[in-house]
Amino acid sequence: MMSLDHSLFQFINQELANPFLDAALPVYRDKLTWIPLYAAILWVMYRTCGARQTLYLLLCIGLVITVADQLAATVIKPWAGRLRPCADPVLSEKVRVLVSCGGQYSFPSNHATNHFALATVLSLTLVRQWQWRLLLWLWAATIALAQVYVGKHFPGDILAGAVLGMVIGALGVYLLRNLTRRRP
Repeated sequence: MMSLDHSLFQFINQELANPFLDAALPVYRDKLTWIPLYAAILWVMYRTCGARQTLYLLLCIGLVITVADQLAATVIKPWAGRLRPCADPVLSEKVRVLVSCGGQYSFPSNHATNHFALATVLSLTLVRQWQWRLLLWLWAATIALAQVYVGKHFPGDILAGAVLGMVIGALGVYLLRNLTRRRP
């Protein structure tokens, strides 16, 4: 399984390399790039749900992202201890690193965990049409794959982050629905 992960990493990080992706993906994967999208989602939430439900949904998203991020970064990564491709002394000479390597550990990817958690919450609450849901999932997946391209994560890291994010997102929506039903 590890050799498949390394082979996929090498394919994405090295074989797909081209000047356009080298310039675009470091920007694409940056959280600041998506501030306009987050603002648009907030506006759609408010227009669709009203102030009270938007507040509940924002609290749910905040809780889900916090739990997902902290569980991945402070519990699972140190426990798993898997080195990032860019931090692995055996691999680092072969890795194309397009952004700062960051922390030492890579499993699971926080980018994947957080973006899939957000996509899950939005897909289960705000978004009704399958086309928009698909677009959310593709958005999360492309940001996660960009992490492999820039040399920070193995494909297994983003797969684990995606699953973790979806589970935490679904649990957050379940909790939100149960708490908001019990109003006096």
